[in-house]
Amino acid sequence: MHIHTALQRCLLILALPLLASTASHATEPKADSAATTVELSADARRAAPNDLATATLYFEADDRNPGTLARKVNSAIAAALEQARAHATVKAKSAGTATFPVHGKEGRRIEGWRMRSDIQLESRDLPALTELVGKLQGTLALSGLTLQPSPETRKSTADLATTDAIRAFQERAAAIAATLNKPWRIRHLSVAHGGSPR
Repeated sequence: MHIHTALQRCLLILALPLLASTASHATEPKADSAATTVELSADARRAAPNDLATATLYFEADDRNPGTLARKVNSAIAAALEQARAHATVKAKSAGTATFPVHGKEGRRIEGWRMRSDIQLESRDLPALTELVGKLQGTLALSGLTLQPSPETRKSTADLATTDAIRAFQERAAAIAATLNKPWRIRHLSVAHGGSPR
């Protein structure tokens, strides 16, 4: 089983011109050049819950006749997908098929064929997914089970981390401005989520 916990991190990097007056840059173009600039960073982190489970199962068989082999494997996969459809909270799809030649002892002559076909199950309903996997393991084998945050959870957690970082920045900026006894405004803002700038 593979478990991936996303730690959503927001980093704000800002340059704060601490101005002697509150005049805008457009009306007083020399204000920024004479202003004291402070570079300030603030970050926040929030752990995202693992609310999405993905399981991969496969059926593998050997046969001398490739046509017979294909029918056998395809029938098993079709039955598994049909069984999965009974679980409304689980998404099921085919995840690829591969065929390999089986050689004899000398490695030259092809004596048969091996075929493997995978299906992927995805759900936020872990009990339902677990129940379905248990049923399918009567004919299929489980090759992997992964728990991770869903895309929606990642986004909502990143948004919360951004809000936390902005609040932390506001507190730090206000403290610095109060110490220097000057008002402040943002000159440059850079926001990054999980190391990727946005």
